[in-house]
Amino acid sequence: MKNPMEKALNFMLRAIFGTICICLINSLLAGRGLGGGVGVNPFSVLTAGALGLPGVALLYGIQFYFLL
Repeated sequence: MKNPMEKALNFMLRAIFGTICICLINSLLAGRGLGGGVGVNPFSVLTAGALGLPGVALLYGIQFYFLL
C-alpha cells in the first residue's frame, strides 16, 4: 500500500511530465502550421496528473473532436 506522500509525489511527477508533453506537442503542431493545441491550464494539469499520458491523449482527442 502506498503512503500518502508517495501518492502525492507520483501525482506531481505525472502532472509535470504531462504538462511538458502538452507543451512539446503544441510546439510540434505549431511548427507544422496546424491548430488545435491544448491550453495549459489547471484543468489540463489536473487531468495529466490524474491520468498520466492517457490523460494527455484524452485532452487532444477532445480538442480534435471539437475542431471537426
